[in-house]
Amino acid sequence: MCPSFDLLPDDTTAAHSQRLQVKFNLLSSTRPENEGCYLSVDQEKCLEDCKFNATAKTFFIIHGWTMSGIFDKWLNNLVFALQNREKDANVVVVDWLVLAHQLYTDAVNNTEVVGQRTAKLLNWLQEKQYLQFENVHLIGYSLGAHVAGYVGNYAAGTIGRITGLDPAGPMFEGVEPHRRLSPDDADFVDVLHTYTRETLGVSIGIQMPVGHVDIYPNGGDFQPGCGLSDALGAIAYGNIGDVVKCEHERSVHLFVDSLVNQDKRSFAFQCTNSSRFKKGICLSCRKNRCNSIGYNAKKMRNKRNSKMYLKTRADMPFRVYHYQMKMHVFSYKNLGETEPTFLVTLHGTNGDSQPLSLEILDQIGLNFTNTFLVYTEEDIGDLLKIKLTWEGSSQSWYSLWKQFKSYWSQPENSSKELHIRRIRVKSGETQQKLAFCAEDLHQTDISPGKELWFVKCRDGWQTKNSPRSALNLL
Repeated sequence: MCPSFDLLPDDTTAAHSQRLQVKFNLLSSTRPENEGCYLSVDQEKCLEDCKFNATAKTFFIIHGWTMSGIFDKWLNNLVFALQNREKDANVVVVDWLVLAHQLYTDAVNNTEVVGQRTAKLLNWLQEKQYLQFENVHLIGYSLGAHVAGYVGNYAAGTIGRITGLDPAGPMFEGVEPHRRLSPDDADFVDVLHTYTRETLGVSIGIQMPVGHVDIYPNGGDFQPGCGLSDALGAIAYGNIGDVVKCEHERSVHLFVDSLVNQDKRSFAFQCTNSSRFKKGICLSCRKNRCNSIGYNAKKMRNKRNSKMYLKTRADMPFRVYHYQMKMHVFSYKNLGETEPTFLVTLHGTNGDSQPLSLEILDQIGLNFTNTFLVYTEEDIGDLLKIKLTWEGSSQSWYSLWKQFKSYWSQPENSSKELHIRRIRVKSGETQQKLAFCAEDLHQTDISPGKELWFVKCRDGWQTKNSPRSALNLL
């Protein structure tokens, strides 16, 4: 049986103990899940016994800090997904549980030595021509992402790819690139940020971009299914750690989803910040402004620290369908400081969406094109009709106060109206652009409790909306 550490003739007891603390377990799809085969430097017979495939891709999965001292369930799920997607690949788990099951500060201090040990094995494998660095993909979760960064630092060449799954934030936010994961650590570094919400000045996941492509699902600070009600319930039952895991670990599940649901790929879109994305401004794929996420992400030339965003569902498959809606308000009547609450229902060839809320981040502008982001969990197919509903005013105390002031400044029987003639829609997934006009061109006003229907504009509208002018609208 191959030893689970690097056995050298001059091993001292201390060195021997340290080697035992970092193990490299090659997991074969032909073996039961709980078995593996350990790789060690200078143990070439182990490579033969373990049936290491020198011509295939090699994945190294690196776990993070652990409070339990045992592997989390996500690891087996990731191994299984990789083995099914890349059936000939070598899948190696970097087992540093002994060094990770410490106080967080001690585990952080151990990341460099784990990176050094892993780089030493990789350098030896390349020297013996058992692999090429360009075929190596390191996948690091939480602290493991920064371990992967150290591997890149100490490797005798350029690693092909590193994927950081919500890299740890505490003690890494804002530090120098050589002390954390950075774009310098591999030919392609892609990062999923899923838990960047700050509490008491600290974020579990790192907030700053640390890769060539940094993807922030749902803004990176809130994940569907990990909401406030779940957190309150977890506090009540004393398992708040489950809520932390829900958002932090979502990065792993998104990556697994990208492996197993190839026909339902999620796409992210480049944007300067989350607020602009929420306004629907950033749904362009021109000049490499969009990319698949997870395993399917592609290196984009000359990109570095490129921030990208997308919405997702609460569970697998995570893909949703993004739409940019441009609604031109031509006039209004007695609107005052009212904040309308709009819902849109999209009707397509495959079915209808649920009523979707239009998140109004800025005040509705007069004679102005207001832009919104909506997304559906269902694939509604080709868009045919849109129903716009005005539910009424937002019921926050602030908006109620504004309504109260507005009541005294307007006639008692005044009615609020907006006049909307058309809505322009762009699909993020297909990049298709369509113009929708009011179904009844003589009825373009909408007021609280009312609805308007929009259908595809006649050919005249389509002709007028030339590709050049459409691009200028974006």
